[in-house]
Amino acid sequence: MSEGKIIEYIEQGKMICALCLQDKGTRLHLLTLSNRLVNLPSKRAAFISSHISTESPREDLLIKLRDIDSRRTALKEEIQVRELWELIKDESESFNYKYLAQLCFGEDVTDDHISALIRALFDERLYFKMKDGQFIPNPEEKVELIQRQQEEETAKEAKLADGSAWLQKALKEGMNKAGEPDQEIIDTLVALAIQGKDADSFKFGKDLLERAGITNTGEARQILVKLGVWEKDEPVDLIRYNIRQGFSEEQLKQAGELNLKEIKTIGYEDLCHLNIFTIDGADTLDFDDAISVDYMGEYVQVGIHITDVSAVVDQGSILENEALLRGSSLYLPRRQVPMFPPELSHDRLSLKKGCKRQALSLLINFDTNGEMSEFRFVPSIIEVKDQMTYDQVNAIYEEKSDTIFHYLNRLAQKRQRIRVEQGALILSLPELNISVDENSDISIGLSSQETVSRMIVAEMMILYNWLAARFCRDNRIPTIYRGQKEPSERIPLDDDEYAFYVFRQRRKLFPLIIDVEPHPHAGLGLDSYINVTSPIRRFFDLVSQRQMLNYIFKGLPLYNKDELEQMRMQVTASIKDLNMVRRNRYSYWFNRYLEKKTGETFPAIVLDVLKSRFRIILSDFYISAEIKREKDIRLIPGDNIRVKLVKADAWEEILKFEYIKD
Repeated sequence: MSEGKIIEYIEQGKMICALCLQDKGTRLHLLTLSNRLVNLPSKRAAFISSHISTESPREDLLIKLRDIDSRRTALKEEIQVRELWELIKDESESFNYKYLAQLCFGEDVTDDHISALIRALFDERLYFKMKDGQFIPNPEEKVELIQRQQEEETAKEAKLADGSAWLQKALKEGMNKAGEPDQEIIDTLVALAIQGKDADSFKFGKDLLERAGITNTGEARQILVKLGVWEKDEPVDLIRYNIRQGFSEEQLKQAGELNLKEIKTIGYEDLCHLNIFTIDGADTLDFDDAISVDYMGEYVQVGIHITDVSAVVDQGSILENEALLRGSSLYLPRRQVPMFPPELSHDRLSLKKGCKRQALSLLINFDTNGEMSEFRFVPSIIEVKDQMTYDQVNAIYEEKSDTIFHYLNRLAQKRQRIRVEQGALILSLPELNISVDENSDISIGLSSQETVSRMIVAEMMILYNWLAARFCRDNRIPTIYRGQKEPSERIPLDDDEYAFYVFRQRRKLFPLIIDVEPHPHAGLGLDSYINVTSPIRRFFDLVSQRQMLNYIFKGLPLYNKDELEQMRMQVTASIKDLNMVRRNRYSYWFNRYLEKKTGETFPAIVLDVLKSRFRIILSDFYISAEIKREKDIRLIPGDNIRVKLVKADAWEEILKFEYIKD
């Protein structure tokens, strides 16, 4: 029985000393030093010792209990836990309380000595662990690990205290008065804003915000905006996908040096006499393709000229290595992430009016019926005479007659017809253009891809890429081809709304095949295809251009298939991320645009009838969305309906419409 004995037990991380007034078997009725009566399960007793009469008055019992506790506390201070551990750490066994107390105090030990030992080892748990009434010394490596963890915990605690104090002050008085923040605090807020509960630093961030008086971790984004770390429309996907954005000083220095690089003429055919022009958007600053038309009596020579980036940016240079890591340029509303520094891509690499440039030109002879008779790829020196915009070309086509643009349009129409006869699918819809000014005012418009100017450029580039693919294939030049399998189904156009047909047919297409072996491209109706017409903006295009030029000059390709396969895998992964960023960012700005249009109605086409919802096409934007399917709503694919915008939230990716009944 434990009645009258001193009971020591652990409560809230502390060793408690108490006197047992009554032993009820499984529970002990105790008097504590603080003059409290408690009931304790007997199995929680860590050490049972001594015996004093419980018949004395309660005050006398407390005096005796405090005297015992004081003696044991004083003895505990004499124990050097580390020295004790050093003495027995190499022993692979466990030790009882009395033996360890004897190592500290000598052979003659009392309950007070043993209690002092237990208290000391409990307070400094670095060196021993308790198991089944015995103490086991921790291995040296575990002690070192625990010490590191304790140091990290101490540092973390200090960082939490300092960080939360800084955050409170910064939110209240501004960052200027709060002082320079610890970058880890900012990084933690960024991780919370982007990844939420999936962030590695979520617990630390949650503790940080709670200490600053903020209970909702979802406020991390608003905090970053308020602190001025982020703008309201921060392109977070650039951070989420770790997209490379700026350029180093060394890279910018090399870009400046390359702008002064002389034009190489040896081996390049002088085509400066040709009337060469570009057709691009009004805001274009990097011109990588140009066209020329030369009437030669019985035939017409059409030139498609692509800037020779390979002649400026050396293989293996820091700028090419950076381009390899980026994979492609990324164009977003209010943000551009170029593959090459703009200082270079807008200057020496660009086919600027009045500037001599090296190019890889494709010269094609067409007879009077627009039939292609022969073609050749030629390294060239060219000079652009005019830089046209799409709108300017369209205006000339409408206002004048029998111009080179009329000829090119007829040629483009013929080339497209040939491709369609070979199975090509024409699935173009007006492109949604989103522009955002410096005040974050959003403008949205649709630009037709079927205008004369865009048709000309599209078909000429397709023609160049197709013939380049044939050139590489026929000459056994390894390169990175693009292909596409036959669609799983060819949907007849019939009398359906064209947008409805396009959306349905696009879903029947297979993904593009990017491979070092040639494949037919069913979508374009061509037997082989590569991309080589945008070497300023796409790394694969630069690689193909290097392969072709090296073969033309030296009779050998520059890269073998294994090298191309490594680049293919690396760049394809990068492009996948870029495409995701682009989709997400356009979706964000589209939702931001609609945030101010809550309650407005829009025309739509029913695309799919699903179990709980309808998938629709917003006819004004050629964007898909969804509406809830109610029991009394009877709709079928192809129905024209109107929907009302209920809610739009760009940050939360919410776009909610509801069907308007007639």
